[in-house]
Amino acid sequence: MKPFQTTRLADAVEVTAPDGSAVRPLCTLPGVASFAHFALEPEQVSQAVSHATVEEIWYVVGGSGRMWRGQGTREEVTELAPGVCLTIPLGTAFQFRAGADGLAVVAVTTPPWPGVGEEASPTAGHW
Repeated sequence: MKPFQTTRLADAVEVTAPDGSAVRPLCTLPGVASFAHFALEPEQVSQAVSHATVEEIWYVVGGSGRMWRGQGTREEVTELAPGVCLTIPLGTAFQFRAGADGLAVVAVTTPPWPGVGEEASPTAGHW
């Protein structure tokens, strides 16, 4: 049997993600997925990155902003506001920026974030 895991956002240690956002890793299902809270300060712009082995589903819980995603010649900019959910498929370059009130997102990463190595590689971005 797998153990239960419970984490409160206020108790999670904040680290800086490779894209420059503040991330608080929350829970993990080993070998399946991980869940985290991401935040950008007002008007902050992330570093554009692409992931080597993980895919993500994001859900905006606070603030506002924009997300740029690119795959080859296909590009899209999405407005971010509470209630917006989006995917970042494997190999997608992405960059996000916060509006005047900052941005808060929760995300599922599958498989779980590896925690070591060069998972997120810097790439050319939109901003």
